[in-house]
Amino acid sequence: MRRCSAPFLLLLFISFFYSSAQDNKSESYSIIKSTEASDKHTTLLAAIRAAELDDLLGFDGPFTMFAPSDVALQELLDYTAIDFNDPKNKRKLQDIVSYHLVVGNLTASKILSAMCKGNGTASFTTVQGNKIIATMSGLDIVLTDSLGNTSKIIAADSTHCNGVIHEIDSVVLPSEM
Repeated sequence: MRRCSAPFLLLLFISFFYSSAQDNKSESYSIIKSTEASDKHTTLLAAIRAAELDDLLGFDGPFTMFAPSDVALQELLDYTAIDFNDPKNKRKLQDIVSYHLVVGNLTASKILSAMCKGNGTASFTTVQGNKIIATMSGLDIVLTDSLGNTSKIIAADSTHCNGVIHEIDSVVLPSEM
């Protein structure tokens, strides 16, 4: 049996301490309410609403959301020219948004623990149905989508009444766009 390396254990400890020390105000809000209140996720909120997933993220759960910032989503929109207002794009938006969701509360410490058990790699099935792979690059948790694109968690463990949000620096995709 392979043991966890010292950097993994250090990150696990820091992550646990950070998530334990957070203020609990956000825990009374749902993922959708938090997204509505965020000035970094207005494009994500528009995508969630256009995909008609706002009710799901308002009440159900628990979910882990890997939330791309507005900058990351805007890069995708510039590249793909997806129009949120076009009903033809609803299914595509549902696939994209649900690929950023995993059922359960995956705090950073749980992700690190899963990577430790998996010899440095952890695989999670998204609500969309495909896998997303978590690994480490230095001190960063990196997510890899089914196409090999990577995204780094830049802000972790925003806990809410129906799950947890981790902000990521780019969009992960379930398939070619």
